Amino acid sequence: MATFIDSTPDESCESVGNVKTVDVLGYRVATCTVEQAAHWVIEATEGLPSKLLITLNPEIVVRAQIDRELHQTICGAELIVADGIGVVWAARRSGQILPERVPGVDLTTRILELGGQSLRVYLLGAEPGIAAQAADYISNRYHCTVVGTHHGYFNTVDEIAEVVAKVRSSRPHLLLAGLGEDQELFLQRHRDALGVPVMIGVGGTLDVLAGAAKRTPAWTRRVGLEWAWRVGFDPNRWHRLPRLLRFVRIVCTRERSNQFL
Repeated sequence: MATFIDSTPDESCESVGNVKTVDVLGYRVATCTVEQAAHWVIEATEGLPSKLLITLNPEIVVRAQIDRELHQTICGAELIVADGIGVVWAARRSGQILPERVPGVDLTTRILELGGQSLRVYLLGAEPGIAAQAADYISNRYHCTVVGTHHGYFNTVDEIAEVVAKVRSSRPHLLLAGLGEDQELFLQRHRDALGVPVMIGVGGTLDVLAGAAKRTPAWTRRVGLEWAWRVGFDPNRWHRLPRLLRFVRIVCTRERSNQFL
């Protein structure tokens, strides 16, 4: 598989602000906990310019190896956190220490807890009806102000423009987007037009909040085997296994390269 990213750190991948970061496979990953990341988000919702938070996992890293736009999007994010245990492992292999994983679901729920009634949230993505169900849960559980919802099935130029306009007119502080593999690209491409202080690609978090999907057992999350549980018990995820193996090769290749620097 061809790649345009070499094994040296990308100097453009610098997270802004006073957040300490370490280089993980060329990306500046924040050395923060879930709690610290959630507080960063709450502070960042105070105003524009728009800020993008990326929850980095092995699959995104692998895709970014051959997708320049995605690579640049990650580099342009204001905060990158280690979602996947593989990212924490990769950091450790290079002699860097990340305090813990920052899973998207845990980060999202903590942000909602901290924000409470004063936090204006827009939910974008998942199948029709899921975002609305998640909105009900968020309103009842965290008392946040959900200013709008929209499913993730829109593709044409006109549909995209309509969705972007709806989000902007709702004036949310926080946009949670569960749009699959393209969610980070969507947020970056329309960052200015959306006009939201903080945007996060949250994957399947909306399904979890809506009660349409369950998290893996707590013990799998404690020992970092959540990914193995999901891949092993869900045939729809089996196609992801080659990417995980590819990630291991990327880490090992970079490790060998650094030995000769």
